[in-house]
Amino acid sequence: MSYESEYRRSIERPEEFWGEQAQLIHWHKPPQKILDYTNPPFRKWFVGGETNACYNAVDRHVDARGDQLALVAVSTETGVTREVTYRELYREVNTFAAVLASLGVAKGERVVIYMPNIAEAVFAVLACARLGAIHSVVFGGFAAHNLALRIDDAQPKLLIMADAGMRGGKAIAYKPLVDAALAEAKSPPPHVLIVSRGIDRDLQRLAGRDLDYAELRKTYADAEVPVAWLESNEPSYILYTSGTTGKPKGVQRDVGGHLVALALSMRAIFDVGPGQTMFSTSDVGWAVGHSYNIYAPLIAGATSLLYEGLPVSPDAGIWWQLCEKYRVRTMFSSPTAIRVLKKHDAAFLRKYDLSELKYLFLAGEPLDEPTAKWISAGLGKPVIDNYWQTETGWPALCLHPGFDLKPIKFGSPGLANFGYRYRVINETTGLDCAPNEKGVLVAVPPLPPGCMTTIWRDDARFLQSYFSHFKELLYSSLDWAIRDEDGYTYILGRTDDVINVAGHRLGTREIEESVSSFASVAEAAVIGVKDELKGQVPIVFATLKAAVADAANKRDAASGMQQRVVEMLGGVAKPARVYIVNALPKTRSGKLLRRSLQALAEDRDPGDLSTLDDPGSLEEVRNALKRGPDVGG
Repeated sequence: MSYESEYRRSIERPEEFWGEQAQLIHWHKPPQKILDYTNPPFRKWFVGGETNACYNAVDRHVDARGDQLALVAVSTETGVTREVTYRELYREVNTFAAVLASLGVAKGERVVIYMPNIAEAVFAVLACARLGAIHSVVFGGFAAHNLALRIDDAQPKLLIMADAGMRGGKAIAYKPLVDAALAEAKSPPPHVLIVSRGIDRDLQRLAGRDLDYAELRKTYADAEVPVAWLESNEPSYILYTSGTTGKPKGVQRDVGGHLVALALSMRAIFDVGPGQTMFSTSDVGWAVGHSYNIYAPLIAGATSLLYEGLPVSPDAGIWWQLCEKYRVRTMFSSPTAIRVLKKHDAAFLRKYDLSELKYLFLAGEPLDEPTAKWISAGLGKPVIDNYWQTETGWPALCLHPGFDLKPIKFGSPGLANFGYRYRVINETTGLDCAPNEKGVLVAVPPLPPGCMTTIWRDDARFLQSYFSHFKELLYSSLDWAIRDEDGYTYILGRTDDVINVAGHRLGTREIEESVSSFASVAEAAVIGVKDELKGQVPIVFATLKAAVADAANKRDAASGMQQRVVEMLGGVAKPARVYIVNALPKTRSGKLLRRSLQALAEDRDPGDLSTLDDPGSLEEVRNALKRGPDVGG
């Protein structure tokens, strides 16, 4: 079997293809119908089948591999490492589920989880799944107002929180944020369950509302909680993503399709099986964290390595040290994290025994070619880009090392994953673009298993947000892309990250990649700003590699970036101004806040900064704008 034949089968004979993949998970009751597509674009997979995510991730492995590590939770912030076997995971999850049940959590109830990357976050997620409750994990430390918006949309029965998170040695107390959010929320839950690590010594509990998990854990230490069997299309979780209206969108995932997609991905894409180890560096509050920190490795009977801390603390070799210690087979991270490591000595990449490491997967944002080449050469391992969204829940464009690895093309996340019927179309005509012609990436429904089913309690918004952009019924990714003659897709950036320079449409990603290829650049962000003559012009904010960050003549570096863009993209793309800064504003998940950059450059309010990782980075940009560009004007 080849990728081509299996992909074609997944498109032309989806019931046959996905009926086979359904056998990868345990069904309490087998599906009666593989696909119901009678109400486009809504679809139902594995109709009538009953299953449970917790059973597939935990229970079914206990007899065969009870003493194998299921979870390793490492915190370089607290210095604590916790190793949990499948048998221990079963016990912890049953105890947590019993505590939740005692607080009124049952099938269909929502539970908001506000925690960092700690073992209890995994226990909480799986306990919800065991009960058939719908979890909604919110990134730990998220601003109170944004937490309140999510609480009001989900209307949870319970909020589970840690006392604090830590980043770079600094404690972030969660209780003041939770208290403020619940004071603002119109639908606050009756109880807050607190998992304390003793970080916030000033934590005050509100009598009658706030409960200590450690005390309740003792009460239910030996509890056995029966699994709630769910019909395949019942919701498993809600994960909020930013919306253009200011109201967050609750991406709703099903149960059966989600499990089948993840099970297939571990075999065909990530090439991880029972007894092997996967290390995903994501936060549990993001889509990757749900899929590949928690569910997928456990569904596969593998070991999941969970990490709390920075990639450069105690030094830039910490991730590779963990790969050696736990014999990691597949690692999954982000381009931003690798760019951080790129500022440090490449010798760290060769310090540890990485003979067990087979692949490094990167996703979350476009992977620029210089970064891909740097990490690939440094590790001597295949670096595999892949593209997906919170909405897709698993890779949508990728290569398949576990099945049929096609050639890697730097700059491209690869080919369409099974079940995804992607096209690149002209935004105006809706016609398919020619090879290497820029267009909008769209998918022909029905979307495959694993993708979102709707927006929580808002089918109309689901249709408006994703299926209303063209005359034809198509799912719009809202990303610009090109596809080459071999079918490889290249993502150029969001459709709202396009710069229109005197009628020439330029993706920010194209210019950023050109700037990043200049030798002294560590990272770059490109935005479009208003220009009276050309409509918009590109400007660059860039950080330099540590070795040259303090060089006196920044003008030469800035001029070199301008010239590199002209060489690669032509004079029309030449940045009007280049600002060299020490840090770029990013979210805690590592995404550049380009809209905030653009607002500051145009002297506007930068907007919602609740996800900003380092407040100093924004001040750095403000100061750069005040002093003027290093080149241009």
